[in-house]
Amino acid sequence: MPGNLSFDDLKSRVTDGSIDTVLACFVDMQGRLMGKRFHAVNFVETSFKETHCCNYLLATDLEMATPDGYASTSWQTGYGDYVMAPDLTTLRTVPWLEGTALVLCDVLDHHTHAPVPHDPRAILKKQVARLRDLGFDAMMATELEFFLFEKSLDEIRAGGFRDLTPISGYNEDYNIFQTTKEEGVMRPIRNHLYAAGLPIENSKGEAEAGQEELNIRYAPALDCADHHSIAKHAIKEIAWQNGRAASFLPKWHHDRVGSSSHVHQSLWQGETPAFFDKDADLGMSELMKNYMAGLIAYAPDYTFFLAPYVNSYKRFAKGTFAPTKTVWSVDNRTAGFRLCGADTKGVRVECRIGGSDLNPYLAQAAMLAAGIKGIEDKMELSPPTRGDVYEDAKAADIPQTLRAATETLRKSAFLREAFGDDVIDHYTRCAEWEQEEFDRVVTDWEIARGFERA
Repeated sequence: MPGNLSFDDLKSRVTDGSIDTVLACFVDMQGRLMGKRFHAVNFVETSFKETHCCNYLLATDLEMATPDGYASTSWQTGYGDYVMAPDLTTLRTVPWLEGTALVLCDVLDHHTHAPVPHDPRAILKKQVARLRDLGFDAMMATELEFFLFEKSLDEIRAGGFRDLTPISGYNEDYNIFQTTKEEGVMRPIRNHLYAAGLPIENSKGEAEAGQEELNIRYAPALDCADHHSIAKHAIKEIAWQNGRAASFLPKWHHDRVGSSSHVHQSLWQGETPAFFDKDADLGMSELMKNYMAGLIAYAPDYTFFLAPYVNSYKRFAKGTFAPTKTVWSVDNRTAGFRLCGADTKGVRVECRIGGSDLNPYLAQAAMLAAGIKGIEDKMELSPPTRGDVYEDAKAADIPQTLRAATETLRKSAFLREAFGDDVIDHYTRCAEWEQEEFDRVVTDWEIARGFERA
């Protein structure tokens, strides 16, 4: 689904003064919106064609540090420019910011104007194109889970991120009374995003105190990732505007359940659901079985793209609805992959491994690549697992640490073939750096445990 604002409409609204600012944004490795605020007149006159940014922006960490070890950019090469090329089909209003529009940009090489291979949007576009060459389109949907806290981000930062208090005092899963108390934040989130052209379905309380979920209707893969990134950004901004903090950290407290980002996916040929066969068991076509076999078999290879930080792996714990095994089951929330909509045209697979901190472009691209591999190799799907998957000793484990996921990424021949060596080397370095930064820090847990008793 494109944006809700044509370029001609934008020019008209700039002329009448109702829009004075255009956010030209791209998505960085962490899935955040980066870019510039343009005076709208300048944007419609010249900058709608292209603008520029430093090429370090696709080689930083969460702190915007500039690690060494990247082939694409470094102090030795002088940190040059990339081209940001606005995709005018993504133009949309930003109802929660006065007089503002937003456009997403593709990142191009400054000299050749070719797509930058490790740009998350380019990575997903490549897999979408591969799928189209096979005659299919991917439809996907992500669920955004996050926590709302009583205090603002600035207050929490000033307090050293201690004594965090969620906006509610008890598990609010589907609880209408408790979520009514949170409508001061959640209602503008739903309404502003819908007004921005995102097909918002609903919000609900999730399975912990202060935990929320936002659901967006399924869409073509690239649109789905665009929707996810814009929604995540908006949630943070709208919560901030209301004096609250929204956090997508997967595991903010060891005694609390974590936040996920489940990804639903199916393939289509025009209006025909390619995953559905009315005469097959559970309605699953042979194509769907091949796709799911690849998705499951290569899950360890692409786990980093579902869980990109040290904290991501704290979420994988039995009895928390976060999976620990790379198996599938029928409508069973203890498995890494869940079959939904069995025996209907809406039959699809839900990947439950990803955390709330994933970059949707990278996660979706990796899963599409795995599914394509399954189709190309006509991989055979194993029977579904039943019962409590947490207790299934025969089921393969999800990599349990960032260190382990980094090694499966580094050694993945399938991902190197699908993404290219340069892209995998780039994101392997990203994973290594995150681990290096964590390893050098002394944590509060270590001090409290050993200060006196060691």
